[in-house]
Amino acid sequence: MKRSLSAVLACAALALAVLPACKTMSSDELKGSIEIVDYVSVWVDKYYQPWPQRLILVPQISFRVKNVGAKPLTYVNFNAVYQFKGDPENFGDAFMAAIRGKAIPPGGTSDVIVLKSNLGVEGKNLAGIRDNPEWKQAFVRLFAISKGSTPVLLGVYDVSRDIAFKEPEPVEPKK
Repeated sequence: MKRSLSAVLACAALALAVLPACKTMSSDELKGSIEIVDYVSVWVDKYYQPWPQRLILVPQISFRVKNVGAKPLTYVNFNAVYQFKGDPENFGDAFMAAIRGKAIPPGGTSDVIVLKSNLGVEGKNLAGIRDNPEWKQAFVRLFAISKGSTPVLLGVYDVSRDIAFKEPEPVEPKK
């Protein structure tokens, strides 16, 4: 009986020592620990077909996370929700489980995180996209979530109208 009581007390002491380190971050702690740096936005090709001509461009953002909090950041997921200005509905989104096994220590910065929308704008070619009235100024709402937190809005960012796609040169017939 004495031996089992000692084992139970040892397990309880170990649990009390370890549990504070396993405490999850609250939503407020998560938001206060993340600073978005090196933000870049661009439109990229999702699909290109030279004949018959078809091009789908989608917005893509990239950024790094700087840990400005006191605890290491780990198991952080990001969700980007894309929307055209003036439209009430979202037109695309992207989700990524970005910060996983390697925690970002306080003061540290993550690798580049890229979130590419699942939907975008369609046209026959670049000129068709640029002339498409559906291709308007867009913005993205960036959320983070970690174990124990609810989704936290990190910020609302404009999406540039820069296009990182170049159509191939037409092939000339052989003479």
